[in-house]
Amino acid sequence: MLNHLKLKHKTLSLEPESERQEHPLITSFTSARRHCDPARRERITALITRMITKDMLPLSFVEGEGFRELMNFVEPEYRVPTRKTIVSRVEQKYEEGVKKLKMDISQSEKVAITTDSWTTLTTESYTTITCHYITDGWEMKSAVLQTRSSDERHTAQNIAAQLQAAAEEWGLTDKITACVHDNASNMVLANRTIADWESVPCYAHTLQLAVNDRFKVGSVHRVVAACGRLVSHFHHSTVAPAGLKKKQDTHNLPKHKLIQYSRTRWNSICDMFERLPEQRWALSAALSDRTITKLNDARTLELTDQNCRL
Repeated sequence: MLNHLKLKHKTLSLEPESERQEHPLITSFTSARRHCDPARRERITALITRMITKDMLPLSFVEGEGFRELMNFVEPEYRVPTRKTIVSRVEQKYEEGVKKLKMDISQSEKVAITTDSWTTLTTESYTTITCHYITDGWEMKSAVLQTRSSDERHTAQNIAAQLQAAAEEWGLTDKITACVHDNASNMVLANRTIADWESVPCYAHTLQLAVNDRFKVGSVHRVVAACGRLVSHFHHSTVAPAGLKKKQDTHNLPKHKLIQYSRTRWNSICDMFERLPEQRWALSAALSDRTITKLNDARTLELTDQNCRL
């Protein structure tokens, strides 16, 4: 019987259960994996906090069922911190970051700032202030000083008060040489009322205003509007995008999407103009195909030679 087992059933062990021993390396590895000491728990919590701040995840991320299942599998002994704990950790990291940034800025003799007021999709108003300076080692650095909600109207007086308060908070009262801002009348007036620094209109915004004026010229405006309608059709139709892809295959053209321009980004109009000639024949074929484009739509979306030449 023993000879039969040895010859025919080599995978079976003939040793008693009590005499079997695991490999010492495997035993030590599994034991280490099962144990989560305080230092490791602290390291995991710190990394979770860093992940939330760096990737800008919601604080409720730690309450997610999927995340907790993952952590339970990866580190069963680790207890996932509560949202309250993460909030406390994030606030602590913020205070440490503010302290470090203030120390860094204090080493520079002069700084420049920028500011902009903006509104979210939910109509909440915010004001952002950034700082730019050169270190003793001639390294250019930039930092966001604050992004804070503003319940008050964006009047020149209120904006000026916010800027001066930020300068005092960050110890920049005597260091600011200039403030860069857009050309909105309230921003211009707010900075001109502050005699401590120079008011500098944003070059990019000034260029945008100049280009916008040029696009208002009759012949150019008509071409921009026509191209915009064409692109908008292929962006909002449920049938046209798929039809365009088929025509791109037929004409061996790159499967690039059409670019919708933004009125506040003049270069997006240039991008739109560059893309349309590339896709001209696929677009013409899609506009001529009644299964893709209705006749009434095709008449108003014609891609003319003038548009392509422009």
